[in-house]
Amino acid sequence: MTGGLSEQIRNKPPTSAQRNARIMKPVLRFAPSPNGYLHLGHALSAELNFDIAQAAGGRFLLRMEDIDAARCRPEYEAAIYEDLAWLGLRWEEPVRRQSACFDVYRAALDRLDTAGLVYPTFESRAEIARLVAERDRAGRWPRDPDGVPLYPGNAKRLPAAERERRWNAGDPFALRLDMAAAIALACSGSSPLTWIETGAGPNGETGTIVADPAAWGDIVLARKDVPTSYHLSVVVDDAHQGITHVVRGQDLFHATGLHRLLQDLLGLPQPVYHHHRLILDAEGRKLSKSDHATGLRALRAAGATPADIRLMAGLPQTRPSNNMPAGDSC
Repeated sequence: MTGGLSEQIRNKPPTSAQRNARIMKPVLRFAPSPNGYLHLGHALSAELNFDIAQAAGGRFLLRMEDIDAARCRPEYEAAIYEDLAWLGLRWEEPVRRQSACFDVYRAALDRLDTAGLVYPTFESRAEIARLVAERDRAGRWPRDPDGVPLYPGNAKRLPAAERERRWNAGDPFALRLDMAAAIALACSGSSPLTWIETGAGPNGETGTIVADPAAWGDIVLARKDVPTSYHLSVVVDDAHQGITHVVRGQDLFHATGLHRLLQDLLGLPQPVYHHHRLILDAEGRKLSKSDHATGLRALRAAGATPADIRLMAGLPQTRPSNNMPAGDSC
């Protein structure tokens, strides 16, 4: 798997979507959230990104996706550095930490708001759950690719005076993307949004993939207490760090359609995408950070070596070598 993609990066004639990525050395990244300890699934993704960067003579970056202050902890971040170093991975310094870049995300959000694509909603999670239950008696209320019900509220049609009153009163809110308006703006031309997939989706999808951002409904872009979301921050981060190839698990394959929409709306470059297989537990579920049996720290304590981890993740024992250059901050 690593050899195939690295060969494509080095030797395959570029498509129009890939041409900009070939101007400079490939840039790849591993972006964990410090809300728990790394497991075998994280090792697979980190090792793949590092291997591909090495084989292609590119750069390997590390990013801490720590916007969730309630769950992210310094001890988990320190453990991530320790585990990756133990595996033999080297990354550029300084590490980009999302919690230090909220002003960058606010600027991106302001651009979408100025374009008339953002609106506030004031329902609590419990109120949204109740609205879904009221509409889902026949089991037909639409859900996004992750299985989450699409936003069922009517905040988009809330009278301006009431919206202003609740905003000025300091009520909790979420800022959502007006998906219909966003798609109309991004897809006003004749060509649909697409991305180049050099890996495979859950059903083997590969090649040129047509994006389906509408499947996500009016997604949350930010909340009163956090001025960003995963989907907004990841596209902004990838553009800011110059990521040319996004290598990540198949569980994020469908989210790429949403990310392509945000990239188009914000005028951000399009990376090449490569979604890799997931490591599953005995019940066929994606590994969890709470599963200590597959945690890297537990495996190391039990005597596993970095070479053992690579074999357990289904990777060759050896990797290419290369010197990592210096990097930049946010």
